[in-house]
Amino acid sequence: MKLTVDGTATEVEPRPGQCLRTLLREGSCTAVKKGCDSGDCGACTVLVDGAPVRSCLYPALRAADREVTTAAGLAPAGCLHPVQQRFVDAAGFQCGFCTPGMVVTAAALDERQRADLDEHLKGNLCRCTGYRSVREAVAGDRDPSTPPPARSGAVGEAVSAPAAHRVVTGTEPFTLDLADGDVPPGLLHVAVLRSPHAHARVRSIDVRAAAALEGVHLVLTHHDVPQVLFSTGRHQDRLDDPDDTLVLDPVLRHHGQRVAVAVAESVALAEEALRAVVVDYEVLPAVLDPHRAGEPGAPLLHADKDADASRIADPGANLVAQLHSEVGDVASAFAAAHTVVEGTWRTQRVAHLALETHGAVGWLDERGRLVVRSSTQVPFLVRDELARVLDLPRERVRVLAARVGGGFGGKQEMLVEDLVALAVLRTGRPVQYETTRREALTALPTRHPMSVRVRLGADADGTLTALAVDLLSDAGAYGNHSPGVMFHSVHESVATYRCANKRVDARAVYTNSVPSGAFRGYGLGQVVFALESALDDLARELGLDPFAVRRRNVVVPGDRFVATTDPAVTGEDDGLRFGSYGLDQCLDLVERELPRGGDPVPDGPGWRTGSGIALSMIATVPPRGHVAEVSAALLADGTWELNVGTAEFGNGTTTVHTQIAVQALGTTADRLRLRQADTDVTGHDTGAFGSAGSVVAGRALLTACERLAGQVRALAAERFGADPAEVVLHPDGVRCGNRTATLADLHAQAVRATGRGPRAEGRDDAALRSVAFNVQGFRVAVQPATGEVRVLRSVHAVDAGVVLNPVQLRGQVEGGVAQAIGSALFEEVHRHPDGSPATTSLREYHAPRAADLGETQVLFADTVDAVGPLGAKSMSEAPYNPVAPALANAVRDATGVRLRELPMRPDRVWRALREVAERA
Repeated sequence: MKLTVDGTATEVEPRPGQCLRTLLREGSCTAVKKGCDSGDCGACTVLVDGAPVRSCLYPALRAADREVTTAAGLAPAGCLHPVQQRFVDAAGFQCGFCTPGMVVTAAALDERQRADLDEHLKGNLCRCTGYRSVREAVAGDRDPSTPPPARSGAVGEAVSAPAAHRVVTGTEPFTLDLADGDVPPGLLHVAVLRSPHAHARVRSIDVRAAAALEGVHLVLTHHDVPQVLFSTGRHQDRLDDPDDTLVLDPVLRHHGQRVAVAVAESVALAEEALRAVVVDYEVLPAVLDPHRAGEPGAPLLHADKDADASRIADPGANLVAQLHSEVGDVASAFAAAHTVVEGTWRTQRVAHLALETHGAVGWLDERGRLVVRSSTQVPFLVRDELARVLDLPRERVRVLAARVGGGFGGKQEMLVEDLVALAVLRTGRPVQYETTRREALTALPTRHPMSVRVRLGADADGTLTALAVDLLSDAGAYGNHSPGVMFHSVHESVATYRCANKRVDARAVYTNSVPSGAFRGYGLGQVVFALESALDDLARELGLDPFAVRRRNVVVPGDRFVATTDPAVTGEDDGLRFGSYGLDQCLDLVERELPRGGDPVPDGPGWRTGSGIALSMIATVPPRGHVAEVSAALLADGTWELNVGTAEFGNGTTTVHTQIAVQALGTTADRLRLRQADTDVTGHDTGAFGSAGSVVAGRALLTACERLAGQVRALAAERFGADPAEVVLHPDGVRCGNRTATLADLHAQAVRATGRGPRAEGRDDAALRSVAFNVQGFRVAVQPATGEVRVLRSVHAVDAGVVLNPVQLRGQVEGGVAQAIGSALFEEVHRHPDGSPATTSLREYHAPRAADLGETQVLFADTVDAVGPLGAKSMSEAPYNPVAPALANAVRDATGVRLRELPMRPDRVWRALREVAERA
């Protein structure tokens, strides 16, 4: 059939039943993204004869003789459509994976439709931004408080992302946006057969029929893979996570676990092969309730493991990790307390829902080395573990990441790369594996569900005298990240408040559920929900203002960061310090801006209004090791090359790193060449998690650039016979008095003298860690007749040190608050009573859309951090943590009812109100 794509006439032959999305991508139209394949996210939106359609649902045959326009074809080459330009100016994206579809949808709106954006954007999902900047970009109404995009790239300016033009046109390549020459020819595809049982043993498996199918190159079972235990969770020290996982295991511990793998000429052929695999399962008893997991007689998941070798606390009790520690005399303090409050709070499974699902493509390079291009936050850690599991020298493995379409901690795992690598090594062909949205929702890690019991004791004036936290964390079937999440969850949360008597009892247990993993906040969100709710109850019991009771008890400079006596959860032995302190400012800002009345109440009788606040503290660098090694060089043409290992997945590190280099080298952003997230390009980088991209890699980059600038000044000083202190770097070269030299000339001078151009290294090992603070305030309306909760006002204050890029930081905060509102009010991965998945598609998972969210007022404390680069602190994951308790406290203020379980769905709120009314 004939059609026109982005102005170019083409002739293609669709396969029977093929959708337009796959047809376009097979024709190298990579501006069309895959987010769901069910028409629920809008990432694949294109125009067909000017009308927006979801190309994943649109039959390819219907495009015959029609004109199809993707984001790449909205404007003439080299130009931007007005909507695309507004997305650049408004910083209307973060990871950018949803942006091409969002831009196409917006470009088709008329003036009337732009006036009702929430309705007309409801088909386009963004997980990163919180939609304020998207609304601004689509409507063309610029918030007067938003500074215009800066051109120089200096620190403190609203600099656009370096990839902004490519992101809005859909030409910025993500993991599987492969161009000709990216991989060798002959690409094969992976599909995975997954367990239909929560707990089972494979008695036998027959793959002969599957392997005999034409076009099927490989079928793998547990008989065919390395018998090396590892963890999918990745950390600088691989010993932080328990080794309890095999590539393929004959014992299946959760619905959706891998059973067999097919590699074929197409995904369809690989799936057909899996249907021909015959498996005989022995179904085993399952434990799905974490409270039962440690009881006598409960089914054991990892009794076959050696506790010491695998680093599992007690395989005979399903215990992944535990902590029991106390400072002071907690029992006596509670006995003597004027007031004691207590309660148990429960949090649910939450999906990361990055719009780009997990995926990787691998091949053998010309030297026979294994190369894996992956959607990962941690390319260096994946490389190291692949080499270990596959018994390869590390130098024979290269891992790289293109721009990553969202992560939120979910891509701090090795979930697809091992299968791709094995298939490449076995077939000698390039191999690709892209998980489906169903796989992502039903078989891949989620946030840890937790049950958190908090008990607080205080004097009559509200001074805390006793604090106890008892935590039970559901690790799911495997322990990836569970020890770290457990320890971290009770670290900064408990250390935020001064109290002479503290006790923590924490356990993480195995269940026959989908594994839990790293998630934004890394456990703090769950515990902060409980602790800040309990503190609000304490303030009410004592008749104190919620701001006042927090001011009375929060840590202040001069205090020690004491969580418990255990060094694993105190800041005493890991370099934690006050690099700066802005919590007092954050409390003042929210108290000033959050009104106690005057907001318009929704139409209709019976609405009750209330306000609530909560706060949180977070370390600016993960504990237990985080390393970044970078290099910077002056090139022969007078431009600068920066090599940084950190991946960009919407965290904005690329923009911040550019600004740091501009500041240190006296140049402009257009003169920088940034290479990143490639194990062949830089020294080791632990990865982009724990908000470390700006702080750790940023410090390393600043060191390298300052050293490089010093070399260039020395060259100029030698040339002019002057002191290096007299030399000034500027974009076109250097000045020394009235004498000038170009950077290209100085490069040539260095080559003549030493045989190479100026180059410098920088390294940071996160030996020092500062803390950042967040305070969230809400005013809400609650309808008792239905349980509906509406946010009337959202205010969030942050202590991020020197704000390197105000627009980018504002977007990070808005996105974190939006994701947390989703977790607090409606997001949940549901399971049936037998453990099988009930949430299997995006439309069954209520992620926030534009209509679900208002705007959050973002306020910055004025601090300068002594630890972070140029006075900055990290902030990308921190805004998430205080949101749920602030909402719960506002609902409590409005209704008098304390909600102790997330999400606070309307039915749950209604039921709680009804129970109180019936008791009354």
